[in-house]
Amino acid sequence: MLCMQCKAVWPAGLAARHRINRRAQRLRPRAKLSKLTHMTHPNNSITILVDADACPVKDEVYRVADRFKAQVRVVSNSPFGIPDNPRIKRVVVDDGFDAADDWIADNATPYCVVITADILLAERCLKAGSKVLAHNGKVFDAASIGSAIATRAIMEDLRAGMAGIGGGPPPFSKADRSRFLQALDTILVKLGR
Repeated sequence: MLCMQCKAVWPAGLAARHRINRRAQRLRPRAKLSKLTHMTHPNNSITILVDADACPVKDEVYRVADRFKAQVRVVSNSPFGIPDNPRIKRVVVDDGFDAADDWIADNATPYCVVITADILLAERCLKAGSKVLAHNGKVFDAASIGSAIATRAIMEDLRAGMAGIGGGPPPFSKADRSRFLQALDTILVKLGR
C-alpha cells in the first residue's frame, strides 16, 4: 500500500498500524514525531547479525527472531545449514583474518543486534550504535566495554607469560542459554518501541 503522506510503500500487515501512527502524529506535539516512527517504517526493521563461527545459540536466535519478525544475517567463514526462512540469510565471507568481524562491523546500524563473544568486535559495533549481546547473555554497552577490553588484555598477557597454560571461557551451560534468551528478548522489545 502506498501512503500518500510519506510516499512509502507499506506491506499489507503494516498498513493499518501505519495509519494509526500517522493519526497519532497529527494529534501529538511535533517534538515527539521521531519517537512515533522509530520502528514502524519498513526501512528501519530490526536486524540480528550473528558472528556464527562457534556460536552455540544460533537456534535460539532463529526462534526469537521469528517471533519478532526480525531479519537475521548469519555471518561465517564457511557455509552451514540455516532454516528455510526468507528473513534468515547466510553470509559467507572469505577466509581472511577477521573477515566476518569486518563484515559485521561494516553492516552494524542502530537497528541491529549483534551476537558475538568477540570483545573487540563488540566495541566496533557499539560505536556504530548497535546493541551487542554475548552468547552467554552478557550485554555489552558503553559502560561495560572498557573494562571488558582491559580484562581481555590482562588475560592475554597472563596467558602469554605462562607457557602451556590454556585459557578460554567456561563451558556453555543451560543457565547461559536461558540468560541469553532473556537478554535477547529484552533488547528486541526495547528496539521495537
